[in-house]
Amino acid sequence: MRPEELLNAMHVAERLKDTMRHCYTSGGRRESVAEHSWRMTLMAYFVSDEYPEADMEKVYKMCLIHDLGECFTGDIPVFKKQEADEQKEEELLYQWVSTLPEPFCSEMCALYEEMSARQTLEAKIYKAMDSLEAVIQHNESDIATWEPHEYELNRTYAYDRVAFSDYMQRLRAAIRQETEEKIEAGR
Repeated sequence: MRPEELLNAMHVAERLKDTMRHCYTSGGRRESVAEHSWRMTLMAYFVSDEYPEADMEKVYKMCLIHDLGECFTGDIPVFKKQEADEQKEEELLYQWVSTLPEPFCSEMCALYEEMSARQTLEAKIYKAMDSLEAVIQHNESDIATWEPHEYELNRTYAYDRVAFSDYMQRLRAAIRQETEEKIEAGR
């Protein structure tokens, strides 16, 4: 990638540092999309020994690029996002990706297709990390920041996304235990 192209890509990606998510950090400020992407990539690294058959480099790439569409649309919480929102985000993302030089344009398009299909082990790991990191972040935030519907959402979210793996199911159960402890302590 030529230096000018790299700078252009970095300027777009930088937007995720200022794109705030619905979640709060344990310190009481809104979490950025960039922070979410970084931490789920770190999570993927820490579970890599559980999946020796997986191409973990591909998983890391998926985690790093998964929310780049939010550079153009902002973050919409999962419980508010509609199909039209997803289509707009995808359209704007693919328009941008098409401006990237090879091999990045083709590689990113292929990764996004694989992520969307969620058929490969790598795509399943990435999606589990995406969902579980969000629940962990909610558990770390002050319970006063939770909306009423988030109590049940934190208890039930992502079980379908971890069903492919015994390890992920155990991780989800441990996160659920933290949720129950948080709710009980907040009463």
